Amino acid sequence: MASLNKVLLIGNLTRDPELRYTPQGTAVVNLRLAVNRKFRNKNQELKEEVCFITAVVWNKLAETCNQYLHKGSPIFVEGRIQSRSWEDAASGKTRSVIEVRVERVQFLGQAPKATTEAIEETPDEQSSTEASWLEESEDKSNES
Repeated sequence: MASLNKVLLIGNLTRDPELRYTPQGTAVVNLRLAVNRKFRNKNQELKEEVCFITAVVWNKLAETCNQYLHKGSPIFVEGRIQSRSWEDAASGKTRSVIEVRVERVQFLGQAPKATTEAIEETPDEQSSTEASWLEESEDKSNES
């Protein structure tokens, strides 16, 4: 029998990423994602429901998410459903959770804005190589 475990989600982070490291030094981050669904009920009234999902990201991708994402960031997540269980030390009860094990993340928001000093370049700051290349290009276009 065929099976498929694939999840595609687009939503916004409800809080800042929670980066931590395993005892072996592997980075892991939890992303708490809010996914909205708009629909019309039987009376044609527009309704909206929100589903809150925990997405778990590992390794270098976890560190990247921690560096660039923050509360409210819109993201696309691709992964698979994963369940895990553990015994709660305080109550002694077995606890379980279902979450998304992330394989890919795409940031949908705007990149952080750099300072204007870093992006703006005045003509005086052009390198001599760049200036000579521009002059050669202009000379060649004038010869034609």
